[in-house]
Amino acid sequence: MASSSSQYFSRHPEVDSDPRSIQLSLADIELTLTTDTGVFSADRVDSGTRLLLQEAPWPTTEMGNILDIGCGYGPVALTLARRSPSSTVWAVDVNERAVALCAANAEANGIDNVRPVVVDESGRPVAGDPAHLVELGPATFDAIWSNPPIRIGKEALHALLVHWLDRLAPGGKAWLVVQKHLGADSLGAWLEGEGWATTRLVSRAGYRLLEVAAR
Repeated sequence: MASSSSQYFSRHPEVDSDPRSIQLSLADIELTLTTDTGVFSADRVDSGTRLLLQEAPWPTTEMGNILDIGCGYGPVALTLARRSPSSTVWAVDVNERAVALCAANAEANGIDNVRPVVVDESGRPVAGDPAHLVELGPATFDAIWSNPPIRIGKEALHALLVHWLDRLAPGGKAWLVVQKHLGADSLGAWLEGEGWATTRLVSRAGYRLLEVAAR
């Protein structure tokens, strides 16, 4: 977790860059990822992300546009892209350093179906920004995977999720991994109350994996 002086959900991290390489090893995938200071979980792929990648359903070949909210340096987006090379994986984050890393990691690992995008706090693409790597084109997504930025605060998180979940295609689903002590159960109840049928798929190691259906 980034310190308070270098929050991973800042547009421009204040800490000096200090890149390093880490490995993501899954049963089906091995990736070398460059990380940096000022991005989420820079020292290793965190336990929540691993749970999401191990326990959430894989993308299917029928899926066209899929989404990773809060992509960081790209472990989720790149894994989804490897698992479904026919899909287009849109990877969004407010952190310019993280989005640039995601793009660089996709290229370094020979993955060409990831589309990294810098967005603002409400989830809208940042037009005209040097780090805005590609225009976010699709109107809807067949599915969403996310380890969402819980620490931005409840109100901001709710606004972010409304923006993206409302872009699920009919019949689409999202899979969100959230720490129990950071409000996974209350988030699930809120989603349900807002009209998104929400199911707890997995509870392990202090995390909940939630499945959220398009409303």
